[in-house]
Amino acid sequence: MKHHTQFSIAVAILTALSLTSFSPEDEWENLLNKDLSKWGIYLSFKHQNDYNGSQPLDENGDTIAPVGYNKNINNVFSVIEEDGVPVLKITGEYYGAVFTKESFSNYHLKLKVKWGDKKWEPRKDKLLDSGLLYHSNGEAGVDYWRSWMLSQEFQIMEGHMGDYWAIGNTAIDVRAFPQEGMMNTVAGHEEPFIPIGGSSGRDAFCLRSADYESAPGEWTTLELICFNGKSLHIVNGEVVMVLQNSRMTTEDGTQPLESGKIQIQSEAGEVYFKDIKIKQLDQFPGQYEKFFH
Repeated sequence: MKHHTQFSIAVAILTALSLTSFSPEDEWENLLNKDLSKWGIYLSFKHQNDYNGSQPLDENGDTIAPVGYNKNINNVFSVIEEDGVPVLKITGEYYGAVFTKESFSNYHLKLKVKWGDKKWEPRKDKLLDSGLLYHSNGEAGVDYWRSWMLSQEFQIMEGHMGDYWAIGNTAIDVRAFPQEGMMNTVAGHEEPFIPIGGSSGRDAFCLRSADYESAPGEWTTLELICFNGKSLHIVNGEVVMVLQNSRMTTEDGTQPLESGKIQIQSEAGEVYFKDIKIKQLDQFPGQYEKFFH
């Protein structure tokens, strides 16, 4: 009996070690290291308060060229260390983004975000702002601010974690209450899917369903799940937006938009990111299927 008990304990220990060795955490790829080797950089302009979407001009009326690719002027993007963990610091001084060198489709992305204190024009009197742009394709500079690739946006903004924006000629369907008069479209998980952006006749914007942002000074955990044109915006474990039928408009008409690079915006505000991880999916996670039925 004693030998049987010892054998059972040994088997249990080996089984536990085996499960630990092949735990789900092993499926996650860490996208952030100290030298940003998995990311490229694009910077455009120091936008001013009078910016109206036109090509920026200098005091003589001459066109100002964007900073461009992989020119990290004034160290807008840097990696610092906090408790032994690499942290991406974005000063926000110039508009632009870091973007993954690799394109992704069908994945679960996680990251943590925390606000800094610094603001720049034209956001000195506005909320701190950034963004997670997914399914990013083409060249940077196709948006109003001439700073980002065509993409779908998971908004990162004080009080607006998880809003949706269409960047460039993109559109998507969202479970939402429709826009009425001056009121914005607002996500609602029990509502029908309605088109946002593109030729929908609605603004290319939708408010998240609720506010789950952490308290000031604390890290907020964001998750983005993308699979076959569907996506979920998740804030601190709570789904705040349900989206499907991701698409873009091209010269050949409307095309699905289901893969691309990932961008993290620099948008006139200081912000920090850490624990940026991604996991490939071969099916939509079962616990979230209910949001699409």
